[in-house]
Amino acid sequence: MQPRARRTRTLAGTLAATLTAGALAVVTQLAGGTPAVAAASEPYTWKNVRIDGGGFVPGIIFNQTEQNLIYARTDIGGAYRWNQSTGSWIPLLDWAGWDHWNYNGVLSLATDPVQTNKVYAAVGMYLNSWDPNNGAILRSSDKGATWAATTLPFKVGGNMPGRGMGERLAIDPNRNSTLYFGAEAGNGLWRSTDSGVTWAKVTNFPNAGNYVQDPADTNNYLNFSQGIGWVAFDKSTGTAGNTTQTIYVGVADLQNTVYRSLNGGTSWERVANQPTGYLAHQGEIAGGYLYITTSDKGGPYDGGHGDVWKMQLSTGTWTQISPVPSSDTNNNYFGYSGLSIDKQNPNTLMVTGYSSWYPDTFIWRSTDGGATWRQFYDYAWPNRTNRYTLNISGVPWLDFNEQKSAPEQSPKLGWMTEALEIDPFNSNRMLFGTGATIYGTTNMTALDTGGTVALSPFIKGLEETAVLDLISPPTGTSPLISGVGDIGGFRHTNLDVVPDMFDMPYFGSTNSLDYAELNPSYVVRVGKGARTANGQTNIGVSSDGGANWWSGSSPSGAQGGTVALNANGTRVVWSTEANGVFYATSFGGGFSQASGVPATAKVESDRVNPNKFYALYNGTFYVSTNGGQSFTSTATGLGATGNFKAMPGVEGELWLAGETGVYRSTNSGMSFTKFAASASGVGIGFGKAAPGRTNMAVYTMATIDGVRGVYRSNDVGATWVRINDAQHQYGNAGDAITGDPRTYGRVYLGTNGRGIIYGDATVTPSSPPPSPSSSASASPSASASPSASPSASASPSPSASPSPSPSGPGGKACTATYKVLNSWPGGFTGELKVTSTGTVATSGWRVNFTFTAGQVISQMWGGIKTQTGSAVQAVNEGYNGVLAPTTSTTAGFNASWNNSSNPIPSPVTCTAL
Repeated sequence: MQPRARRTRTLAGTLAATLTAGALAVVTQLAGGTPAVAAASEPYTWKNVRIDGGGFVPGIIFNQTEQNLIYARTDIGGAYRWNQSTGSWIPLLDWAGWDHWNYNGVLSLATDPVQTNKVYAAVGMYLNSWDPNNGAILRSSDKGATWAATTLPFKVGGNMPGRGMGERLAIDPNRNSTLYFGAEAGNGLWRSTDSGVTWAKVTNFPNAGNYVQDPADTNNYLNFSQGIGWVAFDKSTGTAGNTTQTIYVGVADLQNTVYRSLNGGTSWERVANQPTGYLAHQGEIAGGYLYITTSDKGGPYDGGHGDVWKMQLSTGTWTQISPVPSSDTNNNYFGYSGLSIDKQNPNTLMVTGYSSWYPDTFIWRSTDGGATWRQFYDYAWPNRTNRYTLNISGVPWLDFNEQKSAPEQSPKLGWMTEALEIDPFNSNRMLFGTGATIYGTTNMTALDTGGTVALSPFIKGLEETAVLDLISPPTGTSPLISGVGDIGGFRHTNLDVVPDMFDMPYFGSTNSLDYAELNPSYVVRVGKGARTANGQTNIGVSSDGGANWWSGSSPSGAQGGTVALNANGTRVVWSTEANGVFYATSFGGGFSQASGVPATAKVESDRVNPNKFYALYNGTFYVSTNGGQSFTSTATGLGATGNFKAMPGVEGELWLAGETGVYRSTNSGMSFTKFAASASGVGIGFGKAAPGRTNMAVYTMATIDGVRGVYRSNDVGATWVRINDAQHQYGNAGDAITGDPRTYGRVYLGTNGRGIIYGDATVTPSSPPPSPSSSASASPSASASPSASPSASASPSPSASPSPSPSGPGGKACTATYKVLNSWPGGFTGELKVTSTGTVATSGWRVNFTFTAGQVISQMWGGIKTQTGSAVQAVNEGYNGVLAPTTSTTAGFNASWNNSSNPIPSPVTCTAL
């Protein structure tokens, strides 16, 4: 299930002189009264903060006819293609956003051996209600640079049990317009005859699979049939352009696990004399044999026994070739899954004991068709002799900072090792996936002559972590500290270098972090999965910006949740996952129960006042003015889910992104003002102010003007600009988001499967006139009294019709529209939208109009204004003058009016320069 993330840092507003329980302020006012038609956009560059790996890689797929064309699939992090020249992986599904976040679960992938530019992926995350969407088959004709999708009439479980079986998606190597897909949950075998555009169920296939890991699972995760696990073609039974006649299919059925067709899929039969009692995880045809690896469970974690078999295609004779047979009850305590045949030497094969957790995973290699085997290490307890070296210097966290007792070692060779492939063009290159990375070698054949195999991570560019929290302190040696699921978290001093993970204390997932705004060297983190055998707790504290940590005291059984450190680092509030909310009167000291706040509320600290903390639970806001000892409810109606932060440098200013929109408070949460352009949001954060401004830039993952995206506001929410695009959406990202207080335009984005992304602005705005103070509201704030009525204000006027611009030089042209976004007694906020309507890009633009009711512009951003009497001229800033045909930009402004009339000026003309 996708983790819910949150971040740390806080905002502020001044608390009312008296704060009484039960006096709740509802959200009544809207900032930016009429949403713009569409927020402006700005180009950004996006890349990963390097962690390298971090999750399960269940599939590695080599193209059989084009050298160095390799793909990897992950269970929550999308699909990747190998870049041989850089030795790194290229992500292929970053375009899948909130509407199709499930596409980042890749259950199977197939690369076309005939037209090698073509690649297909079966995508979907869960079979249960966690995933609201059906699965899909994606197809690409440019190696995954662009994709088209065919939605299936059922769900696909890329992160469900059995996901290491495969490949379920297969292309006929002779007639490559024909594909098969083996589905889960009783949906059977499907076929496409038009290169994946349309699909139909193979209605005469006799067995949809009946193996269920746990039929009684009340969490509705382990109780689905794992379906059809793989499809393999015997290429020798067809000719180029004609249907391959013999096709084998692996089914999750302990008694009937291999089927075949001898007539191109017209009819199907159970293969005779096949082994029973086990599931065929993988199947491959080479050298006149069908090879299968089997386990008594579906994986990827479980598996108590298994075998390896081969069947001679010409005779149907089965031979058991297990390195350790299932009959050896003393030594066979795992299942087999990983399987690869060396295409240069068909008698050479490799298999894995994927579910051997002790002392390590098993990897075997045979050069005589399975008659004899060598393995990567030998051990007779407690002695172990490795036939490999493992260099993790480039990814130092892979040892998990553990010290193991023999015969265990750290770093481990791996676990959940279901993906293993020998390069079909290079017998010395082999890659295999683990629960955390991809390891590989380029001297694999050394094992055959008693030599040592040199292993190292082949993982650069493949990022697969679920990010739970991010902080970017304003000073110190680290611009970014992260909380990550499963592998703890990291302190990055260089975004392009992989650091070691948190240690002492170690816990598997870091759920929340915070730093002291006025003394950023003080940092606190909380999580779950501590190594309690070492006496460690689920809270860590640091006084040197996260370089070194020690264990803080902990309420009994406390774990997870959210944590807040006050402005000067002297008090901590910890809202635990289940135990309640606690406060400590010293940094890392003893905790006491807080009152007046619900358990599991999200907590944050004011960034100025050390005694002030905030909490949010189920749409109700809470404030503490005594260091977290007690809380009082203030505002309500903020939506059931949301994340909030307090603005550095301004006491009591708070920003919240929740299911109903983006909000701001300037009075310590007594009331909140919603930005009308926003419909929903998941995360919010702050970064360095734009040039010439004093208010920090605000970043949010939200729906603004009807479009979900990553947005930035330089002007306290008066205007928003979208900074991501259709190719950079990253699934259900944004619970964790923060700007960088040291670098203008930089934003850090946490994802649920694609690691930490950071974006940088490609243009820097020139300095505008002085900005409004951060504490100045874009419109009047809601009253603290629930009975207060909104202030009277004139309704925003409609937009002016665009006036054609005179043609500029060389086919340049533009139009401009004028819009009132919000108005209040004495003032209003407006917007000019400029659109390039010519045949070539503008070099700049100029807008002219004349007020008719005495309006006066006091400030403009996104444009440079000159007003002489009632005549106004606005020209572009240095960063937004160049507009390609059909593209637009906006300039916003604050102005005064006479409270009786605020007509739209007409005409509004635009001149392209």
